[in-house]
This record gives sequence, structure tokens and C-alpha cells, in this order.
Amino acid sequence: MRNAPTILHLDMDAFFASVEQASKPSLRGKAVVVGGLGPRGVVATASYEARVFGVHSAMPMAQARRLAPNAAYLVPRFTLYRAISEQVMALLRELSPLVEPLSLDEAFVDLEAGGTAWDEESARRAGEKLRRDIRTVTGLTGSVGLAASKMLAKIASEQAKPDGLVLIEPGGERALLGPMPVRTLPGVGPATGDHLRRAGITTVQELAEAGEDELVRLLGKAHGQALYAMALARDERPVVAEREAKSVSVEDTYDVDIHDRARVALEVRRLADRCVRRLRGAGLSGRTIVLKVRRYDFSTLTRSETLRGPTDDPAVIREAAARLLDSVDTTGGVRLLGVGVSGLADYTQEDLFAQAMPVPLEEEPEAGAAESAVERPEPVERQWRAGQDVRHAEYGHGWVQGSGLGRVTVRFETPLSAPGRVRTLPVADPDLVAADPLPLVADSPRPPGAGADASGQTSSEPASLPKSWSGTAGGGAVSSP
Repeated sequence: MRNAPTILHLDMDAFFASVEQASKPSLRGKAVVVGGLGPRGVVATASYEARVFGVHSAMPMAQARRLAPNAAYLVPRFTLYRAISEQVMALLRELSPLVEPLSLDEAFVDLEAGGTAWDEESARRAGEKLRRDIRTVTGLTGSVGLAASKMLAKIASEQAKPDGLVLIEPGGERALLGPMPVRTLPGVGPATGDHLRRAGITTVQELAEAGEDELVRLLGKAHGQALYAMALARDERPVVAEREAKSVSVEDTYDVDIHDRARVALEVRRLADRCVRRLRGAGLSGRTIVLKVRRYDFSTLTRSETLRGPTDDPAVIREAAARLLDSVDTTGGVRLLGVGVSGLADYTQEDLFAQAMPVPLEEEPEAGAAESAVERPEPVERQWRAGQDVRHAEYGHGWVQGSGLGRVTVRFETPLSAPGRVRTLPVADPDLVAADPLPLVADSPRPPGAGADASGQTSSEPASLPKSWSGTAGGGAVSSP
């Protein structure tokens, strides 16, 4: 294990909510909650002002509204978040070739590999420069942890929040870890934490004192040995620059359970097409098709079928997903559906799939629009979503505060303006159109790819996440180890 604190962990502060506050001057310093706004929506990120009321990530949106009824509740704008994330990751790659992104707003960097840092002083200089550069380029803040290992660097960045830097000096690691709860360590989730608590182990120091043999007895050989090493501040995991994707998946959570079997089949077909778009966008194909169904009683079923070779053919994946659906009972209703592809490759073997004629991929808005107007009619007032960028021929750029009853309320302001005026307009106002996000800082280029989707609405495609099946309505992921 290295001695110098040259592993850097960056965690952007309340990233989604901070982007929204930077984009909307009237929300700066106020409670902002980003996530799914439907009855089954989940909080993606809450600003620090919202966290004061107890709102946090992964909380049901209905609970968040009870805790902070006066907060601004906004849909995510993942296209914009990805564009800003790319700017941040580019700054990290200037420090070192070894950058390991964990999500849009979090990454490890091996500073020593880039010759950027070799001791405490140079590591601190690199971390402070990074924080300044992020603020200059994006207008946002990030917290930096520096230590001799990935585990400790992540702990340091948590201590640095918000908008700070913490360096863990060599030699003091065990004293720092000792009083911390066991849940601080990687790999200790709720179940493991409860198991250890029942054994009388609640802190990292107690974990170390229990000894390796006892932890192996309690948790099994691999997990027990790993946790004992971490309790002694030993973490040999390297920073890995490239993570090979293991699967590509998309899923939707529905505000109302779907009971009609034909509707379920249509949704599975639509999800299969969205999954293919993700595959092709990543230049991948896959052999194993996976269907996920969460039923009315929260029971979750997965079914899979492995083909003879990798494909990105939409007809093949649709047919496989349909066959898998045939084996699932959906009589009581369905609250979530997902389609994924694993066994990924960077080539296809379409000659192996004579059972399906090539069918062009159906174009459909990524945001999860209805399969057809007849199947799921959408009231016109729901076309405008809270937080969405718009432009008016007379009033200029703004964002939607809310809509309903044939009216839409818009606050007209830009990231570089003072808080703007609010106007209420007819939802069908011909002078009001969907718009691209604007740069958050002066002299910054327009975020790449931040345009409107095929429906004329700005895209709300979900971010790629480290774990498969990790989204709410319209969710999806490219999963990695």
C-alpha cells in the first residue's frame, strides 16, 4: 500500500440540484428537489437547503413533499447533467490518465500515475487547483478527499462536504477510522450492518478488535477477510481507468398499475426498442435478453433467454422479450417493467438469427411517451414539465414552474440574469416552445447534445449508473462492475 495521499476522490456537491440552482437564479439558496414527480417518484438529489428538512436521495417523492412542501420540485435534465459531467471528467483527465468514474458526479483519480502529486503538499495543491478549475468551468462546487487508498479518499471527501478538501495524513488512518460506524466501510450495507450489530459490533474499532477469524465466521471468508483488512485501513484496490460494461438496461415505473395484458406487451416492446438504442449508441450487442417485472405486490421477477450469438437487432430483442413475458403472470397488475441485454460484445452475428426479419428500429421519444394516443391519451397541459427549459418569442428564455388546467406558469430568467418574472400562459401558446439549456457560466459553450428530443421536449433520458436496473420512471443504465 502506498504511503503518500495521492488517491483523489471527487464528489460534486448535490450535483443535480446544484445544476438546477445555477441554471435558475430564483432558486439559489432555496430548497430544490430533483426526481420523478409522479405518485411513485423517487428523489434523485436534494439541495443542502432541502436536506435541512430531512429530504434525501432515494426517498419517495411523496414523503419529500410532506417534509418540505415549499421546496421546488423539478424533473431531471440528464442531458445537461451529462454534458457538465463531461466537462468535470475532462478536468480530472488533465491530472492523470487513471480516472475511474463511478457516476456522473463522482470519480477516483490516481495523481501519482499522472505525475501530478507525490507527497502531501503536491496532492493538496492538485486538489485545490481542481476545485478552482471546476468552479471556473462549470460554476459548481465539488468536495475533494485525498488519501493513500480509495476507501480513505472517499471517506475524506464525505468529511469535506460541502465545497471542501480533506487530506488524511499517513499514519493517522486507524485512529480516524476507529470511532466511525461500520456502515462507513465499502461493502457494509443495511443487512451486513444489522448482522454485525447483533454480534455487538457497531464501530470500525470493534470490527478490528473482533479479529479476522470471527469476521470470517460471521460473514464468510471473502467478505470477512475484506472487512478486516479495511478495518485496519488496508485497501489495495487500484484506480481502474476503464470499466467494461456488463449489461445495458432500461426500465419504467408506472404511476398506476398496468392490468391490461396487451398494454403490458406494448410497454415491453417499447422498452426493447429503447434498450437497442442504448446498445447501438454504445457500439455494443449482446447475447442474453433479460425481462424484469415488478408486480402489484412488489414481488420482482426476472426472466432471461440466451441467444446463440450477440445481436443489436430490434426485432430479435423484441421477440425474445415477448417470449419471456409469456412466462410471467401479470394478472394482478404491473408497477415496473424493464428490458436488459447482457453478454455484451462489440460485434453482431445477425446471420444466426434467421427467425426474425430485419425490422427498422421504431423512433420514439426517450422520455417514455405513450405508445399511442389511443392507448394512453395524454392531456395537453402535461406536456410542460416542472423545470423544463422553454423560450417565448416575446419574453425570452425561461423554465416551467408548473402546469395544469390549460395553463402553464413560466419564470423567465437565465443562468446569468437576475431572478426573473413569472408569467402564466395558455399551454397552447404558439410563441412558447421547448428550448435547449443555456451555459451556466459566461463564455462557456452551449452544453453539447442538450437539444430537444423527437417530441419537441427537452430530453429526460436517465443517467448511466454503476448498477443495473437503478432508475425510476424512464430509468436505465449501463452497468459496470
